[in-house]
Amino acid sequence: MKLFRYFFILVWRIWFYAWVILTIVPIFPVLLIVTSSEKMYPTFFKIARAWAKTVLFVMGFKTDVIKEQVLKKEKSFMFCPNHTSMIDIFVMLAITKNPFVFVGKIELTKIPIFGFFYKRTCIIVDRSDSKSRNAVFDKARKRLNGGLDICIFPEGLVPNDESVVLSDFKNGAFRLAIEYQIPIVPITMYDCKKLFSYTFFSGSPGKLRVKVHSVINTEGLTLKDGNSLKKQTFEVIYNELVNDEKQRELST
Repeated sequence: MKLFRYFFILVWRIWFYAWVILTIVPIFPVLLIVTSSEKMYPTFFKIARAWAKTVLFVMGFKTDVIKEQVLKKEKSFMFCPNHTSMIDIFVMLAITKNPFVFVGKIELTKIPIFGFFYKRTCIIVDRSDSKSRNAVFDKARKRLNGGLDICIFPEGLVPNDESVVLSDFKNGAFRLAIEYQIPIVPITMYDCKKLFSYTFFSGSPGKLRVKVHSVINTEGLTLKDGNSLKKQTFEVIYNELVNDEKQRELST
């Protein structure tokens, strides 16, 4: 039975990579066009969202979303989800209708085909380069002025130790949110680590539960409030995870 399970997961994982790459290839010319200009980003986002939902569906995943507050598109938002899996990106695209831009690590640009378009559409940051980190703010400003939302995984990287519930948050998302006075939206993803972690021979199809928490307003805050804002956002997600029965089962 154990050997059969390993075989199933091997095929299932290969199935995932095949869908990610092979669904991009047929529409490569279209993607070249819609990623050639920032004005066409909303069109690209619709395609990316359909692609993400398709990949999740063929992998046997179903998203179950709870929204504590309806987000009215009167201003831009800063989405801050926890980060535990490579499917976090797909889940964010699938559950969010209004176009947003990822701020993502430079390492993902090395993935064949996917990385090419990732670089053309996301705000890329090299965390080892201070100039790159500072450039993020200028690039984000342009996107915010265009009416887009921003999504940053505030942990920065997926924790190496999979027993870690939530890693410490970096400052960037909160500095940016305060600087442009845009609300923070904490997002808890409960099941991505369990169902599709970075441990290759692990995971299974299943339900991906997500909670979009109430916004945390930043109006009137200054940069010296950054640490308290970061702590408040961290505690919202952390408390949600540690009090979740299924999450407790995973950590035991």
